[in-house]
Amino acid sequence: MKFHWLLPSFLSVFLLAGAAEAARLQSWRFDASENRLYIRTEGGVQPKAQLIFNPTRLVIDLPGTSLGRSAVSQPLSGAIESVRVGQFDDDTTRIVVELRDGFTLDPQQVKFRGISPSEWTVDLPTPVQGATQNPISEPGGERLSVEPSATETQSAEATVVQNVQVTADGFLVRTAGGRPQINFQQSRAGDIATLDIEGATLAPGAGGQQPQTNGKYGVDKIEVRQLPTDPPVTRVTLRMKSSNTQWRASVSNSGSVVLSPGGTRPPILTGSQPVPVGRPAQASLARVQSIDLASNGTQFVVRTDRQVSYTSGWDQSSKSYWIRLASSSLTGQIPQLDGNSPVSFTASQEDAETVVIWVQPRSGVQVGRVTRPNPQLLSLQLRSSASAQPPVTRDPNPQPLPRRTIGAGDLPQGSNRRFVVAIDPGHGGRDPGAVGIQGIQEKEIVLDISYQVARLLEQQGVQAVMTRTDDSEIDLEPRVSLAARVNATLFVSIHANAINMSRPDISGIETYYFDSGQDLARVIHASILDGTGATDRRVRQARFYVLRKSSMPSVLLEVGFVTGAEDAARLSDPAYRSQMAASIARGILLYLQQR
Repeated sequence: MKFHWLLPSFLSVFLLAGAAEAARLQSWRFDASENRLYIRTEGGVQPKAQLIFNPTRLVIDLPGTSLGRSAVSQPLSGAIESVRVGQFDDDTTRIVVELRDGFTLDPQQVKFRGISPSEWTVDLPTPVQGATQNPISEPGGERLSVEPSATETQSAEATVVQNVQVTADGFLVRTAGGRPQINFQQSRAGDIATLDIEGATLAPGAGGQQPQTNGKYGVDKIEVRQLPTDPPVTRVTLRMKSSNTQWRASVSNSGSVVLSPGGTRPPILTGSQPVPVGRPAQASLARVQSIDLASNGTQFVVRTDRQVSYTSGWDQSSKSYWIRLASSSLTGQIPQLDGNSPVSFTASQEDAETVVIWVQPRSGVQVGRVTRPNPQLLSLQLRSSASAQPPVTRDPNPQPLPRRTIGAGDLPQGSNRRFVVAIDPGHGGRDPGAVGIQGIQEKEIVLDISYQVARLLEQQGVQAVMTRTDDSEIDLEPRVSLAARVNATLFVSIHANAINMSRPDISGIETYYFDSGQDLARVIHASILDGTGATDRRVRQARFYVLRKSSMPSVLLEVGFVTGAEDAARLSDPAYRSQMAASIARGILLYLQQR
């Protein structure tokens, strides 16, 4: 689970490792339903946090960061009174989360997560009403006074994109809820313009409503889609027939986004050579050199001239598999496969810097997962339906269950009920999760372990359903929804932990539950400790989304710290990951045996 740190006492200061750089607070949002604060900056930051009493408030300073606008405040109902943001001094933006009189919170449960150097979330525990106020107040930690601006206030309410309309002056992206935070870019060639609305979601049904442009202002097509990110991003893409128009984006007084043509684009020259119209700038992009079949038609391979980042996944509506390559471009003509090939495909330049490949398997063919045999090659496994089995990363033969072997006969007998367990490998795609010692990535470790857990459960007669089976990026809600759709008996989310890289001494296993998963958490946690001998960092209660929103007993497992010297070495060993998977599977089976 990405980097997170705990406030270890009532007064704590966090200074994260890494070089500071000039930054600007781009957006912030407090989700009252989850008690979570989202912070996004332009440029990396090193947050500092203090929990101060009398009155109780959480103070978060962003050194080297400017607000760039007037102070803002979001009033709230309940135990948290308000969230206020202001420029504390010339070099620091300050965020204050203020509790109502008589309420406090457990500082041990305040968690910071660094999604990236410029993206942070702060999870707060539920405030509790105390009989007495803590008599201690921070020396010099006086209450911050941030007055709301009469002319500019910021709402942390979520933004909802309703539709895109053609107007006499361009296009209007109509929104509701919070004021949209936008990021607009037009490709260097001018043929594609991309509007990202940060923190925004599409209204139900809006994703299928692609507006008809009728070629107005040279725009051939407008696409509206939800990106698989957290926090969410809605992307509006203009694809132009003519690339000589400069487009602009602005937020109107009503809160909608206006896209308007702003005049003729000047020609772009490199030395004395013109940049070809209709292609994005190539110098900084990886090039897709070929797409073909290999290994007697059992692999669909994509070759690039350098290593690329990618996401992949299955599109249920079209029954196709997609691979999306970041910072990439198509070069020349990509030949098609013949009619006897196990798959067909299409490849296109989705936007100025993204290539998307859609793979359509023919009857009797199933796709596996994407692997990277070398830095310049992506391989998608193909197999016939008759022989299709979920592939297991690195270790196709997991070790036997350690210390105690559970056979099918040990499961409850005399019941017609079939157990279904949802296995949720955390993160994926552009979201690597925690990155630890020697660059090991959480997303790869937990996918390997999850595959093996699923395989062991299936061997014992328990149906296992995985929320992702490849390196795809999936939001939190679809993970929970999948478990509900398959009527899962249990939901088990598998993650790896992290803390500051300067703390390699911290290793161990943590298991989380929210409500009905307490017994499941205790059984699996004990099985892991027994099967691996790992350090015990206790079973804990937490308000993680996948735990709160699941309708069945649910747990979130932290299988070790990728930043810990002991755990990182173990998790890098395929044999240990097999041992971990067997221990998790045994715990699940033991729990089911008790039902």
